[in-house]
Amino acid sequence: MMIARKTATRLLFIALALFCNLIFVQTGQASGFAVYTQGASALGQGNAVTAHMDDPSAVFFNPALIGNLPGTQVQIGTTLIHSSREFNSALSGFTSEVSSNHFPSTLYLTHQINPSLSLGVGVFSPFGLGTDWNDDWEGRYITTESKLTTFNINPVICWQVTPEISLAAGIDYLLLDATLEKKLLLAPLPDGNQKFTGDGDGLGFNLGAALKLTDALILGLHYRSEVESDLEGSAEFALPVGTPAFIQAMLSNTGGQASLTLPQQAQLGLAYSGFENLILEVGARWEDWSSFKSLIIKLDSGLTTITERSWKDVYAFNLGGKYQLNQNLALLAGYLFDNNPAPDDTFDPSIPTAKSHMVSVGSEMGWQAWRMALAYAYQRYESREKANSVGLSVGGTANGEYQTDNHMLALSLRYRFE
Repeated sequence: MMIARKTATRLLFIALALFCNLIFVQTGQASGFAVYTQGASALGQGNAVTAHMDDPSAVFFNPALIGNLPGTQVQIGTTLIHSSREFNSALSGFTSEVSSNHFPSTLYLTHQINPSLSLGVGVFSPFGLGTDWNDDWEGRYITTESKLTTFNINPVICWQVTPEISLAAGIDYLLLDATLEKKLLLAPLPDGNQKFTGDGDGLGFNLGAALKLTDALILGLHYRSEVESDLEGSAEFALPVGTPAFIQAMLSNTGGQASLTLPQQAQLGLAYSGFENLILEVGARWEDWSSFKSLIIKLDSGLTTITERSWKDVYAFNLGGKYQLNQNLALLAGYLFDNNPAPDDTFDPSIPTAKSHMVSVGSEMGWQAWRMALAYAYQRYESREKANSVGLSVGGTANGEYQTDNHMLALSLRYRFE
């Protein structure tokens, strides 16, 4: 039964990857490793859309808004994320630079049964992580590659209680796939290599509300629960010729397990539409990263590795606007400030998170039943100094300055069935 369930999970994961092209391994425009590149129109407004989103990506941002979408609507989208990362060593003064391109993608479907009841479903990646350093860089004994890919299958239902109140609820079914890789210090022999891969799933829920305070003022609220997942996988070791037999026995390929708690999140937004052809929204987001206390990997061989995290809760703030230039063209702009959950004493290059600032612009274009949104965003992470002992016990701390920049280009295409 367990084998069949695991096989089915893997097949579903592969099918979604092929269908949605969600080959996603890069933290995108969020604190920790939460991801918010979930729609081009939203990105163009700095994700300040919790109170007024008017396309099917409301399934992600606030499903209480899908009741405003007439008929049946489907939307697909993708975002090109070009990420550049730089490390300036405090030990040698050398600089290491890496860059990568990734394409997180989304699929949304909504259907209005009647003016009071609407259904929706989304497939998207709410969490993602990707760091890929060179095999010979200074911090190779801490990490060379860290990847987390997630898919959320999120059916929702929306009830228009009164003309002023809309409520929604949904189920989050998450599929997770993780890879953690690093070098092993075996001096005077060449470096060895350790790679852990695992996958799992988890269940959660989300709730939404939209409250029309006045004709021009709407309050939006959205909550997602935490999701706990146990990952089953394996550890593989590549050891150089000449490695002593007792080390080979200790570092033999084996099965393993890891557990991960993805944080609960709450968002609110206040949208004002009292200006002619213009809607503005301010918003805030809370993420419960204090649930990420440590990362524990237990191998069937008996080895256990514990990586302390001790992250803290964070808040983010955003501002965005949409100006309807004419019936078929709208202009978008936004700003987002994101906080940093990782304390200085556990910060390491496997998740080089920091405070960040993002500015974005975009447009929406429509013709007949089609609607297309384009957006560009630039995210600048503040410089982060690592000056702790993380990595000392395995061969080097990689202390120094870390800097990350993201360029994001998003496209969404929507069709409304008559």
